[in-house]
Amino acid sequence: MPIAASRPAAEHELVALSREATAALDALLADATVKVRERVVVEGHTVSRLFDREQRATHGLAWLATYVEAVRQLAAYTKRMVGAGSFGELEEHLVRIGLGEYLAQIVGGIPMSQGEVVRPADLGLSNAQVAARINRNVEGLIASGNTAERRARLVELIRASHSATVGQCGLDETLESIREEMRRFADSEVIGNAQTWHRTNSYIPLEIIAQMSELGVFGLTIPEAFGGMGLGKESMCVVSEELSRGYIGVGSLGTRSEIAAELILGSGTSEQKEKWLPKIASGQVLPTAVFTEPNVGSDLASIKTRAVREGNVYKIYGNKTWITHPVRADLMTLLVRTNPKETGHRGLSMLLAEKPRGDDKNPFPAAGMSGTEIEVLGYRGMKEYEIAFDGFVVKAENLLGGVEGLGFKQLMQTFESARIQTAARAIGVAQAAMERALDYAQNRVQFGGPIVGFPRVADKIAMMATEIMIARQLTYFAAREKDSGRRCDLEAGMAKLLAARVAWAAADNAVQVHGGNGFALEFPVSRILCDARILNIFEGAAEIQAQVIARRLLDGTN
Repeated sequence: MPIAASRPAAEHELVALSREATAALDALLADATVKVRERVVVEGHTVSRLFDREQRATHGLAWLATYVEAVRQLAAYTKRMVGAGSFGELEEHLVRIGLGEYLAQIVGGIPMSQGEVVRPADLGLSNAQVAARINRNVEGLIASGNTAERRARLVELIRASHSATVGQCGLDETLESIREEMRRFADSEVIGNAQTWHRTNSYIPLEIIAQMSELGVFGLTIPEAFGGMGLGKESMCVVSEELSRGYIGVGSLGTRSEIAAELILGSGTSEQKEKWLPKIASGQVLPTAVFTEPNVGSDLASIKTRAVREGNVYKIYGNKTWITHPVRADLMTLLVRTNPKETGHRGLSMLLAEKPRGDDKNPFPAAGMSGTEIEVLGYRGMKEYEIAFDGFVVKAENLLGGVEGLGFKQLMQTFESARIQTAARAIGVAQAAMERALDYAQNRVQFGGPIVGFPRVADKIAMMATEIMIARQLTYFAAREKDSGRRCDLEAGMAKLLAARVAWAAADNAVQVHGGNGFALEFPVSRILCDARILNIFEGAAEIQAQVIARRLLDGTN
């Protein structure tokens, strides 16, 4: 195998090695892309029938690309932290374990889910083709990376640090300050109450929402001209992560405002911006997204809910489902079909539908609107509903942008941010799982000592910390791309795909660390497990996410 070229003596060894690993993986990904493209592309065009038939290969390619980007971001993180003089022993163990494990999985098999592992052969790559790209230095990273000694030392350092976040995140002072403020709020107001809210299926109290408003959560990325804080998507990640660490329901309240604000900012008329954005930023108006329909999951272009224009109003007819927090919402971003002759996405429009707030006794105090609660395992605190519209009235002036037929396009423009934020929420849930596992493992005494002293317990915590750091770096990178104005649907999709899997793995392992107690409803880790499960489903199920990523890779679009 080829020997690496000589490196400048002053360069940190791991900076050089991680860069070298990234280059090797880029070449391997290019090889795999060629092989998979041969299966699904005919005369320069992707054939949908072949693409769907070859899902194991196409989705496997998406996962490979996600791992390659994750390694790239580990390399970039290492370089930044070394340059800042903040790359200590703990950070080095995190990076080396992460690099070693992800490189080993790329070579040996990437878990797409618990029962699905994609291996190079599934992508059409032979052992010889893989070996040609993996040089001795990369092999060395694998061999010396995720070792028992390194995992044990990492857990020692974690226990000694007494910090919830493991390792330096590489954020600037402003973002670190925001993190600390949100963490204090979550610690003092959320964590101690989350289990009660979950077990009683109660709404998150309005007092909590008022405090979130005072902290600026709902106007985080809304421009100052409209009453917001004018910050970027990276700040949104920090806030979503810390609030979701407290309780995913609290972290997700900001999502509704983020989606509505981005829709209005990107597509609204000047009058709509002036009317709604200050109210959303202040928390005076709580929005909810009303898109999904029964039997229409990710295929939003097929929705059937109709909006019939009658003079200065639209009347809405149809059904929506999996609508989060609709009862207490004041504004619905409502995707409807305004042109029944156009069965595809061109017949869709977005309405800013005003509604009165309801409560448990009278959920929908509005003519032409009724609903039934969907009981769920987790992700509570806001409540899910199926909603029926039968002549519900929306002012015609509340047609987003003032032009019919643009609803689907308007919604697509928000998907990057929505997926980045969902990835951040997943990191927060994973963080909560790790903290619960670590605390329990340090205090649970068996066979004469705390169970954290057993390698297979400590190993679980070490891998939680490592994968959380990887998912965090990938997610923050996607947010920075968004803040820079660059297209980032690929990066956002990768962040969401990986972070959701990391959250589920962390929650599942945290339950395992708790043993039988993890199965008891009184222990918060049982709630965290339920909350984590939804992350692989909403904002694009993992399979749909992989499909979208693979399409981008194989179509060759930029």
